Amino acid sequence: MSTNGHHPETNGRDPLRADEWLEARHAANREQTSPFARGRGSNGTPPPPPVVEDDDPTSLPIFAGAWTSEGEGQMPGRARSEFSLRPLVAPAPEEHQDTRGTDGEVELDWELIAQYRAEISARLTARLDKEGGRVTEEDREQMGLDVIEELIKSEAETLVSTGRPPWTKDHEKALKSALHAALFGLGRLQPLVEREDVENIIVIARGPVCSVWLELVDGTLVEAAPIADSEDELREFLSDLGARQNRPFTEARPHLDLRLPGGARLAAGSWVMAYTSVVIRRHSMREVSMDEMVYDRKACSTVLADFVATCVRAGKSIVVSGVQGSGKTTWVRALCSCIPPWEMIGTFETEFELHLHELVDRHKIVHAWEHRPGSGEVGIDGRQAGEFSLEEAIHHSFRFNLARQIVGEVRGPEVWNMLKAMESGPGSISTTHARSAEHTIEKLVSCAMEKGPQVTRELAISKLAAAIDIVMYLRSEVVANPDGTFRKQRWVEEVLVVQPSIDAARGYATTPIFAPNQLGQAVATGKLDNFLAQELARHGFDLEAYKAESQANPGVATS
Repeated sequence: MSTNGHHPETNGRDPLRADEWLEARHAANREQTSPFARGRGSNGTPPPPPVVEDDDPTSLPIFAGAWTSEGEGQMPGRARSEFSLRPLVAPAPEEHQDTRGTDGEVELDWELIAQYRAEISARLTARLDKEGGRVTEEDREQMGLDVIEELIKSEAETLVSTGRPPWTKDHEKALKSALHAALFGLGRLQPLVEREDVENIIVIARGPVCSVWLELVDGTLVEAAPIADSEDELREFLSDLGARQNRPFTEARPHLDLRLPGGARLAAGSWVMAYTSVVIRRHSMREVSMDEMVYDRKACSTVLADFVATCVRAGKSIVVSGVQGSGKTTWVRALCSCIPPWEMIGTFETEFELHLHELVDRHKIVHAWEHRPGSGEVGIDGRQAGEFSLEEAIHHSFRFNLARQIVGEVRGPEVWNMLKAMESGPGSISTTHARSAEHTIEKLVSCAMEKGPQVTRELAISKLAAAIDIVMYLRSEVVANPDGTFRKQRWVEEVLVVQPSIDAARGYATTPIFAPNQLGQAVATGKLDNFLAQELARHGFDLEAYKAESQANPGVATS
């Protein structure tokens, strides 16, 4: 490029002078055909650029292009800048109106927000590069907010200068909030995660359609607006979330499990599934009492609630089992509410779900451990650098003088972590998936045998039968509402007492203390043996109420 800005691709023509170009642009703006006009044609596509015999004005040295890897071969004289002249495509005038959805919220153009986000990210990256990595997360976020303010102000001025309707204050506020969530939060997912009435968020990306379903706290299933406009966009979003926590989500690592800000748990899969699927579990009810389980959720009778609460106080080890979504985590929180506040508790989870350590008024001392996956190359021990397992956490916890050890979900060999906890002290609580109360022990035996050939079935049974005292089995069912929606009902179906047995074929014995009636709800059977009955009575269990309920259900008692 020559000093007068002559470009080799101009075919010998001199470029426009700056004043000539400005006049040309003003004329184009009046015709609303400029490539820099932030609008769309009537068909939803950007309007075509004007036909100009002279060069693209952005080739002039006074216009600095964004510095990219593709720009390494740029001609001398092109200035580097953190600002890009890539035209941002804003909505047409009618789209600038403060349009609102059926819920009263301002409706936003998510395609435009994606463009804004890319521009803001580029500007923020340039500023961070200037700082040389000496920026805290708080400073980074503040710089991002400054860039958002600058861009929104610039775009608002452009609207006014081109004679377009300005944004309303509500629209501008919603736009800023959406951009902040896109950069530092969960993007379009953010408002769903913040809803107090949502328990589960299910996302299924079938090609260009990303369906979103919400399972509300009361069990109702409703459909929501998409959080992505394509499967590729959803994958990119999930990869970004995983990168923030050093958990890659790629074709080589097609599953993602992580804890979102605020405590929600995300599980996602792609590439090895028919389509990208996401399930986000929100734990809005972190503090749950037995009264709530009985009177609000109608999950059990007062007699059953009294029984399991007494078992907790008496230091019995309990396994809560059921199918997915049957309310196991909620029940563990309820059981833990019966632990005296002065007892020191340790929790061991793949991702934090119980959040007992946040309930400082109910539990005074809680030491919470979380599994941490490794990253990088695998060492000689077969593990990735930085990995921290629940087995290590259990071993480490023995120096913390714990009174209770609460192990989260058991899905495989981690059953040995549960056994270590139960053998180390009284009153441990764990969860697992199972299809019935009786199947729970067999499921745990299978999990134990996954440890290796050194674990025989006999060894696994003897360990489990000696460690587990009580099995609570939960049932869930999706039923139709009169308006065509659906809701999920959850309740306790059965409670078993587990004991070692001399039966060589089985190795353990189970006794149904509560069994399902004709409605499938657990009621007293009257089969509580005297030894356990007297032990629980010393801790406050109402034996007379238990006997009365069993007598009121003779069919269950004799089955």
